[in-house]
Amino acid sequence: MASSGEEGRVVVDLRSAAESAGGDEEAHATPLHEIESLCMRCGDNGTTRLLMTMIPHFREVVLMAFECPHCGERNNEVQFAGQLQPKGCCYRLEVPRGQNEILNRQVVKSDSATIKIPELDFEIPPEAQRGSLSTVEGIIMRAVDELQALQDERKKVDPQKAEAIDQFLAKLRSLGLGEAAFTFVLDDPAGNSFIENPNAPSSDPLLSVRFYERTREQQAALGFLVEPPTEEPGDQPVNHASTVEGNPEVLQEPHGSVGAVAGRRAIAQGNPDEVAAALCRYSAPEEVIVMATTCDMCGYRNSELKPGGEIPAKGKKITLRVQNGKDLTRDVIKSDSAGVKVPELELELASGTLGGIVTTVEGLIVKICEALQRVHGFQLGDSTLEWKKKKWEDFNDRLSKLLSLQEPWTLIIDDGLAASFVAPATDSLEDDNQLTIEEYVRSWEQNEELGLNDMDTSSADAAYNTTNTNP
Repeated sequence: MASSGEEGRVVVDLRSAAESAGGDEEAHATPLHEIESLCMRCGDNGTTRLLMTMIPHFREVVLMAFECPHCGERNNEVQFAGQLQPKGCCYRLEVPRGQNEILNRQVVKSDSATIKIPELDFEIPPEAQRGSLSTVEGIIMRAVDELQALQDERKKVDPQKAEAIDQFLAKLRSLGLGEAAFTFVLDDPAGNSFIENPNAPSSDPLLSVRFYERTREQQAALGFLVEPPTEEPGDQPVNHASTVEGNPEVLQEPHGSVGAVAGRRAIAQGNPDEVAAALCRYSAPEEVIVMATTCDMCGYRNSELKPGGEIPAKGKKITLRVQNGKDLTRDVIKSDSAGVKVPELELELASGTLGGIVTTVEGLIVKICEALQRVHGFQLGDSTLEWKKKKWEDFNDRLSKLLSLQEPWTLIIDDGLAASFVAPATDSLEDDNQLTIEEYVRSWEQNEELGLNDMDTSSADAAYNTTNTNP
């Protein structure tokens, strides 16, 4: 442990600094910690400053800044101290030529994120640029500086390679200056990265986001304990409810049973034909898997929904006209493949956002708004432009009017896998004038996003047909 002669300045070792920032209450009261550390440029000792803080409505982060008084070397880094998100995220930003305002968009890059520019076949791996809060231009120019740093040595050792890098740097620098159009891709398995959407909560035609399940390799890279699969080939999956503390409880329900009065009546009477007719009246008879997790120790509760059964040939678009208080209490099943729109709010939610949930109409809108505030809320600090603040205030005002039913509004759930559901107000869909269900043929882009274009089931179909033909 080292100390300094300046009064009030405390220099501690890394272990002590980490331990002192451990608790939630202590984290907010933890002072700035300074650690003596080696400068990789000159070899003398510099100072690293650590501060754990909370960005409002966003994440807990650890800010780190290094400075060497001997050679003037300085750098900074951001590491996320909070939890990993349930899914990974992939942002794709189209940057047109000459629009420098797009280059000024804020980018939150965690230390597990990869940045790609497909037009140059260029990739910044997670270890190349650690967690940072920057802009699109800032990240590109930092990559240029880092590649330029060793060019003098490369020219002495390998002139041809150095010349090729110079040509590449000229192309990369032109992108940072807005002289050419390109695509900026930010892929983070931890789900803690972000690209600013100035149009939020409305959608941005230049920005798209996709949420995905992490692979086993990505889980292991993030520090999760990944156990090898224990199922033997040919084993049939067993669906049962687990009552072990902390494990998810898995239940299967016929799709369309939520809110079906006739279905419950038929079940009570024990008429299988009426059960099938009632439960399948509102939608296709595929299954959904509802997973609920509870912890008796801390009270944590979570639920998630996954579609089961075969993939339907068509997608489904559900439109509900919300006019009264009963409409707000309608049961809603939103699968993780469904997108949500509220035209009156100019609100559009991409498929995969929020995952699969079982809730009500009011609960769905509240969850969407909470997610928007969590992701975009950190932009609304003291330095935020007034027009951005006013836009969010107007959005909150319109949202309050909709939830208080001062005026009717429309909820649209578009699900390419037809695995979502809104409960009708009557036993017959024909009698519910506020609810409309449309089936449509999926586009090639939708099939590509769902992984259906490359899916080959010929072997499974052949095996199924063989099994059925055998006596």
